[in-house]
Amino acid sequence: MKNTPAKTAAPRTAFVLAGGGSFGAIQVGMLRALSAHGITADFVVGASVGAINGAYFAGKPTADGVFELEEIWRAMSRRDIFPVTWRSLLGVARGRGYLASSDGMRRLIETHLPYRNLEEAVIPVHVVATNLLSGEIVVFSKGSAVNAILASAAIPAAFAPVEHEDRFLVDGALTSNTPVQVAVDLGAERLIVLPTGFACALERPPHGALASALHAITLLIARQLAHELERVEKVIEVRIAPPLCPLDGSAYDFTQTGSLIERAAAATERWIGEGGLGAYHLPCGLSAHSHRGEANPHDHGFFGADKEQAR
Repeated sequence: MKNTPAKTAAPRTAFVLAGGGSFGAIQVGMLRALSAHGITADFVVGASVGAINGAYFAGKPTADGVFELEEIWRAMSRRDIFPVTWRSLLGVARGRGYLASSDGMRRLIETHLPYRNLEEAVIPVHVVATNLLSGEIVVFSKGSAVNAILASAAIPAAFAPVEHEDRFLVDGALTSNTPVQVAVDLGAERLIVLPTGFACALERPPHGALASALHAITLLIARQLAHELERVEKVIEVRIAPPLCPLDGSAYDFTQTGSLIERAAAATERWIGEGGLGAYHLPCGLSAHSHRGEANPHDHGFFGADKEQAR
């Protein structure tokens, strides 16, 4: 009797989404390309803006769902997310510890997210926040999706901490960036990481307190991600969609959303076509570097301008 080879089960795959302010539009382009190739996840882990994108994708993990997410992003403005007004500035002058209200973000999530509680998503979603007083990671896997996302995206000084069960919670990026280890601890055997990168082609520092703070956070995120990925056990498959590089503009600016989506979709298509899903490569766009003064900057290919680290 002829023996039939046993089928190998597909590795349990997690999409891991980083923070990055308005650069979260880059993840939408990445998701568009991945969905077009039928690449999906068994569960999603997200922090900060990655929690917003990840939670929406988990509710509609299809190409149509990504298209709807793209339409939401294209209609979004800075005032929707960061409604800084003279009244809010006056509040800071009077001692309030944050610049903007999160009411706009709450309305956006409540209007568009296709479920109320995290456990109701089509595929499991896990949202990462930071305990402001202890620095510990807090992972939400059930309960109010809106409250979990607002906690994960509560950038210090920009938004007030979210109080939950006697804890004060802020942006998940401050502890774990893309929470790679969280995904591994949850049983992921394969990680597909969607980083936003940072503005590496600026000619001068961003203008304004919030723009400068967000730029600093994106730098921190990229360095934390690179460090975190280097520590992942080699038995875990790690695939990293390429962040846009060179990248200018501000993580506080929503006027380039359409361009970011299209560039990211095209870059991810190239990455897939060049075998990006077949091997681990740490994009040079996550390392400390600058393209200041470059003429006609263009998106780097799969291996980038510099040699990437492979394993």
